[in-house]
Amino acid sequence: MIGSNRKFATLGGIPVEPFYGPFDAGAPAPPPGTFPYTRGIHESMYAGRLWTMRQFSGFSTPEETNQRYRNLLDQGQTGLSVAFDLPTLMGYDADDPLASGEVGRCGVPVSSLDDMEALFEGISLADISVSMTINSPAAPIWAMYLVAAERQGADPARLAGTLQNDILKEYIAQNEYIFPPRPSLRLVTDTIEFGARHTPRFNPISISGYHIREAGSTALQELAFTLRDGLEYADWAIARGLAVDDFAPRFSFFFNAHNDFFEEIAKYRAARKLWADLMRDRYGARDPRSLKLRFHAQTAGCSLTWQQPYNNVVRTTIQAMAAVLGGAQSLHTNSLDEAWALPSEHAATVALRTQQVIAYESGITAAPDSFGGSYFVEHLTAQLEAGARGYIEKIDAMGGMIPAIESGYPQAEIVRSSYDYQRRVEAGEAVVVGVNRFQEGETTPPEVLRIDPSAEALQIGKLRRLRAKRNNEESTRTLNVLRRAAETTANLMPPLIDAVRAYATLGEICAALGDVFGAWQERPQI
Repeated sequence: MIGSNRKFATLGGIPVEPFYGPFDAGAPAPPPGTFPYTRGIHESMYAGRLWTMRQFSGFSTPEETNQRYRNLLDQGQTGLSVAFDLPTLMGYDADDPLASGEVGRCGVPVSSLDDMEALFEGISLADISVSMTINSPAAPIWAMYLVAAERQGADPARLAGTLQNDILKEYIAQNEYIFPPRPSLRLVTDTIEFGARHTPRFNPISISGYHIREAGSTALQELAFTLRDGLEYADWAIARGLAVDDFAPRFSFFFNAHNDFFEEIAKYRAARKLWADLMRDRYGARDPRSLKLRFHAQTAGCSLTWQQPYNNVVRTTIQAMAAVLGGAQSLHTNSLDEAWALPSEHAATVALRTQQVIAYESGITAAPDSFGGSYFVEHLTAQLEAGARGYIEKIDAMGGMIPAIESGYPQAEIVRSSYDYQRRVEAGEAVVVGVNRFQEGETTPPEVLRIDPSAEALQIGKLRRLRAKRNNEESTRTLNVLRRAAETTANLMPPLIDAVRAYATLGEICAALGDVFGAWQERPQI
């Protein structure tokens, strides 16, 4: 029996009292669709249009991934989200010795325009929204996407989707970086500038708290570091000479949807209010689209367990409902088998059906911000907003996010939170069903997706044939032009596109840039 002296807190450590009243909620937030958009960026939210159901997928080869995309689209998915394999994320070609054993294992390998065209064969890029989870080599990968769309005859002004392209969170949390922070920020700014001028419907960056949370941060740290990263990108774009209202409307965000139902809803509400205030007060933004924080959510991969994997369906459902009640514009639901392997087709379908049941059967889409006015949720929203402002002010005082990263500050904060949570799990203070409470005997693994080991050889063979048939003299020429451009302050997207058209590979492009930019070594946090 629970005693009356038991203390409660959110997953992130915010104390929870046994009762909340009007004195805890503060002034009521304005209606949805009005500044500062705490209650939602649209007046009617999902009553007018549902969120985009965007399942994350990529494995084996571009051809096999293309077949998975077609299946998901046939099942009612409304947007594509590309998962790249580790060599691609690190800027290596499939035949690089450092890629050995990893090609196609945790995503799709894309080494050239040839692979990008195969990935979207038979899928009209002018008519489908595409999100690409790629960061350090985001600019060359986006160039491949743009040229693939060009080959389909698509108007760049019609292309819709999102490039993750958030390099700061790589230094903070995920560690998939190639170049040092400053030249990496230059590449991000190049894509923002190019997108503002040529692809007005495409989001050139998705500022990501997801991976910060996956690394062990609290909800508050995820919120604060993500928004401060967004401010850093804005600062660089303005220094480039862009007006805030020329680029900020195409900024998007990517948040985790974790287990603490009310804390997650409050996090999304606080994020919208903070961003609107910061864009208006810090940068003088006037376009309402600059003030509206649009975000994609993905359920928490770090919450999934290999023990009793069907419990993951319940976790994902709770997390997805928090994202919807928090006002997400698009959503990915994790599959029950992801603690074991890449999602099987069956598990991916169940994950998509989870979204569809929420959308069409739960009734929670009828009214925007259903928990708006809840004394508890309004209190949590205010607590998260205040805590995030404190972090942002501290990073401002350090000179911005790059000096903070170079000093190891956000990394150390995440390490501390991650250690504290793991300690609480091991002590039984934080309950994980099936792991430290309600255990069963040996877990029977679900039927998992098996990657054909011949996929790597197939990719290497394709790449070698490409190098044999392309105009190598033209490819070398474009790489030399790119290398010389990197030594200047010119926008690198045009020479990147030229190199892609000449079938220069991802590894060759990244090596050319590395000749100028150098590499980066992380400062360890203990």
